[in-house]
Amino acid sequence: MVYFDNAATSFPKPLLVKNAVDSAIVRYGANPGRSGHDLAAETGKKVYDVRVKAAEFFGARNEEQVVFMQNCTYALNTVIKGLLRPGDHVITSDMEHNSVMRPLHTLEARGIITYSCAVTSYDDEETVDAFRCLIRDNTRVIITTHASNVFGIKLPVQKLALLARQYGLYFVLDAAQTAGTEPIHVTDMGIDFLCTAGHKGLYGPAGTGLLITPYGNCLSPLVEGGTGSLSFDLAQPDFLPDRLESGTLNTVGIIGLGAGLDFVNRCGLANIARCECKVARCVYDNISKEKGVILYTPPPEYGVNLPVVSFNIEGLTSEETTARLNKAGFALRGGLHCAPTVHKKFGTDSIGTARISVGAFNTVEQACDLANAICKIARSSRLAVKKD
Repeated sequence: MVYFDNAATSFPKPLLVKNAVDSAIVRYGANPGRSGHDLAAETGKKVYDVRVKAAEFFGARNEEQVVFMQNCTYALNTVIKGLLRPGDHVITSDMEHNSVMRPLHTLEARGIITYSCAVTSYDDEETVDAFRCLIRDNTRVIITTHASNVFGIKLPVQKLALLARQYGLYFVLDAAQTAGTEPIHVTDMGIDFLCTAGHKGLYGPAGTGLLITPYGNCLSPLVEGGTGSLSFDLAQPDFLPDRLESGTLNTVGIIGLGAGLDFVNRCGLANIARCECKVARCVYDNISKEKGVILYTPPPEYGVNLPVVSFNIEGLTSEETTARLNKAGFALRGGLHCAPTVHKKFGTDSIGTARISVGAFNTVEQACDLANAICKIARSSRLAVKKD
């Protein structure tokens, strides 16, 4: 099976990550921060080292601003539900994942907040103006994805962060699709809350994510409990990372995530992004010539959009297309990709799209094979329509 579903989770994982996970299971089995014996201290040191790596990788001012989460969705919920107060207004985009849209919808349905969706454009200034026009007196937060998980379109996040700063708003970035392929520096870019997955472009194990922020004390924790600190005080600690890290951490996953960060650093973020774009462009160029294949965006281009290609084949739903490709030995995702608003934007909400998402281990040869399989299915679909 050739894997082209890296926007869901990256696979395969680097050998570096496998070895780190193996080592964590065998050598670092204690509960970090909970005991004074040597094994707990050694495990705690390994977790701390990953915290330092993540702070350096994303430009946090210090490692205390790095909070380990289960995934990006958990990080976003922690920010949305922990930051917003009754009467607040939020601005988000029309390309968001349900990890943003569902918590916003829930809070609005309960009468706690209101939110508006800015209409994005390929023109950065038009997108920024769309956000600006939605700012109200009670607007408190701008939340946006860095790039669409369906179509790979990037938003002008630095300009949006500057807009938020100009109006005294918090800026929250969902970097689930871009961490590991796009340069992100929270301090220089003015990102107040960075939420991302550890298991996608950072190549860590599933069940890992990050929240990076200097404003953790502004958040009401989703979960309260044991932190290994201030145990006699029934109130949750007011300092990071303890305030937002209750319960036993995913030590094995975190140590694996640290190895994933090492992998990206060794390969070079830009090198990974260029290679992935080359592979995605190969698929795009080959299937764009085939009658009956519908493409929705311009071709992948390094520095412009992500190595993600969404397409459909005339006469087939997206799930039918991916099912046929699965039989041909290719793993893709069809459907709505947990992002209904962007499908409404592109008019694909009734059938979804088949999505190709490239990772560091995909090759041009695999891309050519996938393109040939897609073209073969398109021809077969045309013949079936003619017979009918």
